[in-house]
Amino acid sequence: MVPLNAYLAVGAILFSIGIYGVLSKKNGIIVLLSVELMLNAVNINLVAFSKFGLYPNITGQIFTVFTITVAAAEAAVGLAILMALYRNKATINVNEIDIMKR
Repeated sequence: MVPLNAYLAVGAILFSIGIYGVLSKKNGIIVLLSVELMLNAVNINLVAFSKFGLYPNITGQIFTVFTITVAAAEAAVGLAILMALYRNKATINVNEIDIMKR
């Protein structure tokens, strides 16, 4: 049986990698993948606390299903926005996209 600390450590490592990707990368697709990685780290923690919590129940798993749904919608909308920006600006570099500033 895997202890709670192992799940939390994996979640923290994945979240840290996601934060690094969001803050340091300039490619829009990499930023979206990093956000997905952060959401998956949260899902690991929700399921771990659902199983090992003070009152183990299915609540954390239900929240995980909603989080996965939101992540799928975010990925679809984010990729659609990036495709539209690529058509207009011919780049997906986050630093060069300044359409909203005007």
